[in-house]
Amino acid sequence: MISFNQVSKRYKDGFDALKNVSFELARGEMAYLTGHSGAGKSTLLKLIAAIERPNTGSVLVNGQNVSQLKSAALPYLRRHLGIIFQDHKLLFDRNVFNNVLLPLQICGFDPKESNKRVRAALDKVGLLDRENAYPIALSGGEQQRLCIARAIVNRPSILLADEPTGNLDAEYAQEIMKIFKSFHQVGVTLLISTHDADMLRNTSIRAIELKQGEIQHSSPNLQNSGAAQ
Repeated sequence: MISFNQVSKRYKDGFDALKNVSFELARGEMAYLTGHSGAGKSTLLKLIAAIERPNTGSVLVNGQNVSQLKSAALPYLRRHLGIIFQDHKLLFDRNVFNNVLLPLQICGFDPKESNKRVRAALDKVGLLDRENAYPIALSGGEQQRLCIARAIVNRPSILLADEPTGNLDAEYAQEIMKIFKSFHQVGVTLLISTHDADMLRNTSIRAIELKQGEIQHSSPNLQNSGAAQ
């Protein structure tokens, strides 16, 4: 499903965000991507979505080497991906319904089918009764759930989330994680970036730790291994 083979990424300012990273994430697997701020977590997720390109190595998604895809092929790749950005990227001049509708409009979905999908996605995250509200009227947790609805509206096979609970209190964070786990239960592949120690504690979900751009550890439970700090 997702495969990194000796992937390195250096930015134009000379910063090495990733160095010789190799790992595989199987179809339907859920994993956490953890590490300190600046460890390379966001860069790794951007490489999967071909928002960034590696300097060396290969990134395979569903058997395709995404680092070699031409620009015209990227929309087809991203139809299979749901991405939840750390900074939300919500459109504050559009209501909840139209924020979620946008990806389907870009892909040219039939309007009637689009409306059904939007309402199904909002129902899944508990925002169906807020479809006419604007993002500014939502709490932080509701804004995050809106981001999730937008990411899943085209029913992706892979869901990427960059620090989805970073600015939420414990109660909202637990709600968000329940939503992600429900997607995993129906076969969606999930890779969730986090530095939240509470999220990693007492879980059997695989965790991949980055440190200064390199993989330090990968195990079913980083906290119990004593490797994650």
